[in-house]
Amino acid sequence: MPSSVAANVTESETSALPATAPLYGLVLAGGRSSRMQRDKAALNYHDAPQLQRAFEQLRSVTTHTFISVRADQTTDPLRRGLPQIVDQMADAGPIAGIHAAQLAHPDVAWLVLACDLPFVDANTLATLLRARDPLQIATAYRSAHDGLPEPLCAIYEPQSGSALRAHMSATAALGKHACPRKFLIQHNAKLVALPESAALDNINTVAEYAAAMTTLQSPTRKPAERTLQVRYYALLREQAGCSEETVVSRAVTASELFEELRTRHAFTLPIGQLRVAINAEFSDWSRALADGDAVVFIPPVAGG
Repeated sequence: MPSSVAANVTESETSALPATAPLYGLVLAGGRSSRMQRDKAALNYHDAPQLQRAFEQLRSVTTHTFISVRADQTTDPLRRGLPQIVDQMADAGPIAGIHAAQLAHPDVAWLVLACDLPFVDANTLATLLRARDPLQIATAYRSAHDGLPEPLCAIYEPQSGSALRAHMSATAALGKHACPRKFLIQHNAKLVALPESAALDNINTVAEYAAAMTTLQSPTRKPAERTLQVRYYALLREQAGCSEETVVSRAVTASELFEELRTRHAFTLPIGQLRVAINAEFSDWSRALADGDAVVFIPPVAGG
């Protein structure tokens, strides 16, 4: 029975995994946007303020999500309706937000995302989550520009808290500002290749904003390709002519993938009669796909 197959794979895969801390989300939105000359969090790239978009992106993949703000931003109209963690240090940059979040919830891991990254998509986050190593101090992307860690789209494990505070104290003693990138370098964070080279391009100036809007509105811009392992059962297997296949697709979600394959194989079952499992777990059709995912389409079982 297909559902039991998915359940069995889940048990065998997860039994080998180390225990992981709960994952909370943090949108870094406490910057002063001095180079942009307007609030970067309020910029609209995708039919919504970028702060709201980033918050929703993290909320879809974390247990709880917060925004990082300065003390003077708590009543700002864009920020006041969202769960907040207030910086405990003034003018310390993004590391202040990470530090405050770790103080507020020291026993969780934090998926940190800056609010000036409009090219981050569901696949960017899904790829990072798949690569997460809870035994490392952090998991981060490797910059496509210089190969160094990207600290503002990264997962900081609970054990990074004390190390981060020590890093901040040491740099303060030297009269310098602590840098989250240097922290990740010094502590050998796990680094992951970006699924798209421009995914973490940040937008800081008016000229960069204009260029980003041009790119995002380009009709030729396409989602990244993903290599997926797809398995079929029952009628779907008969109509596809195989029980499984490797598919290279630009589909972003499971539903988009099925519609693509329905056209290719002339499937007759509508999506409403099916269930989908991704990496051996039943999933919503709206779940974002990541490169290397294993997808199973499960038709109704005869007799109910």
